[in-house]
Amino acid sequence: MTEKIVVTGYGIISSIGAGVEKTREALLKEEKSIGRVAHLNTSHTDIPCGEVKESDEELKKALGIASEQTITRTPLLALMALKEAISTSRLTDQTSTAFINGTTVGGMEKSEKYYFDFFEGKHTEYISANDCGAGTELVSHLFGHFDLMTTISTACSSAANSVILGADLIKTGRVDAAIVGGTESLSKFHLNGFNSLMILEHQPCRPFEKSNQGLNLGEGAGYIVIERESVAKARGANIICELSGYANTCDAFHQTATSETSEGAYRAMTNALLNAHLETSEIDYINAHGTGTADNDLHESIALKRVFGEKVPPFSSTKAFTGHTTSAAGAVESVISILALQYGFIPVNLGFSEPIEATGLIPVQKTLHRTLNHVMTNSFGFGGNDSSCIFSKYQPS
Repeated sequence: MTEKIVVTGYGIISSIGAGVEKTREALLKEEKSIGRVAHLNTSHTDIPCGEVKESDEELKKALGIASEQTITRTPLLALMALKEAISTSRLTDQTSTAFINGTTVGGMEKSEKYYFDFFEGKHTEYISANDCGAGTELVSHLFGHFDLMTTISTACSSAANSVILGADLIKTGRVDAAIVGGTESLSKFHLNGFNSLMILEHQPCRPFEKSNQGLNLGEGAGYIVIERESVAKARGANIICELSGYANTCDAFHQTATSETSEGAYRAMTNALLNAHLETSEIDYINAHGTGTADNDLHESIALKRVFGEKVPPFSSTKAFTGHTTSAAGAVESVISILALQYGFIPVNLGFSEPIEATGLIPVQKTLHRTLNHVMTNSFGFGGNDSSCIFSKYQPS
């Protein structure tokens, strides 16, 4: 029998706050954070986003990083969440550990700012910081004790796929533990790209709402520490929960659209359940991908009904709280799902009033308080790259 993979630490930062405790409080208080951006220099001031409140300088100060050090916003957000994840897990250098980072924007927000300066030989230090892997390397060097590191960039499923890769590395004996998750900052390229697809909402988004108009972009980072159960026990770690199942699929139907039958999402959820050896009736809550776009919400609803039939578990999208943190979404929402499991609550689906006619599915309309044993979180990316992870209450082997 394959040894269990357990979660021993977590860290998060998003527009609703820095740290797991602030995040939990914001979810329970149903605090809204979507609004005008303050740090991104964009002409699209009419497009609301879920922007982290702290500036780059404030993040550097909180991390003890010199203000003159070259570091872009994406790795700064990563360092904030990573520091908390390592602290809560009490992970040491003695444990063989991988760092798997899901991200796409990288240092783009600085290279787009200084692009024309590069031709004049100014701010050239940001050229090498542009690609998404550069931030992973920088974070790794600052911590300095990872046995293996890599970057995953599969759009909105990036961070979820980092969880999956980390778990596979542990199962195959490559490492004993892995810090997995993702980070993403807002950028003009990012914002303009989604705007060109005409899927950005000019009001706070309303996932699974009949008249929804689009998504709100967000930024943030989230990481969890996963370990082989025997390793966690041997070092006396506090086991928070179990990563009981996961799956990644790719239907390759279209660059941005979802197939009519929602095949990728259906297979991701189905295979995650098989991997976890769970029946559909055992899932107590689903943290849906729920972007707020008509295409995603309709087809995720179709996939939910294909998997769960007429007994779809309570589900909600927390993107109305944080915005869509794109490559970091799978990690931000994994941490939220773990908090829900740990503290026994189901976050409300903000902004909902009428169901989508084709499916009639109604998400959670008020915060619920109940014991949860198994929660599923979905992250569906462009190109039909879809992933689902399941976290469960820990039962010692």
